Amino acid sequence: MTLVTLVDTEPKAFAPEPISDAEAVAMFRAAVNLLKLWGVTDDEAAVLLDQPVRTYRRWKAGDIGRINRDGKARLSNLMGIHKALRLIFQEPQRGYAWIQAPNAAFGGRSALQVMLGGELTDLMRVRRYLDAERGAW
Repeated sequence: MTLVTLVDTEPKAFAPEPISDAEAVAMFRAAVNLLKLWGVTDDEAAVLLDQPVRTYRRWKAGDIGRINRDGKARLSNLMGIHKALRLIFQEPQRGYAWIQAPNAAFGGRSALQVMLGGELTDLMRVRRYLDAERGAW
């Protein structure tokens, strides 16, 4: 008797594990602290997270609502930027200051100015730059 083992060779679309609601809430709380360390105002934070300022302030006070897929992606990118800066700079303060410093890679604008374009892709641009700088790819 011959046993045949079938191997599924069909390519699968990449589907990362979705960020759970609990993880998103934890990332939001971490982001509030991080944005404070970066010297980001509530108005700027609202732009980065694509929320009305009132909503950001309410969530910041602890009344966190549902975080949609776009919000989760924004939080994930902010956490990725923070992680990359911690790997690049031994002194955390240098990483926090880097966010506001002019950067030739961004045409003399700071990373914060780039991210304040308001689009998810603006955050992704900064994250990709930092990942490349630290040699992640």
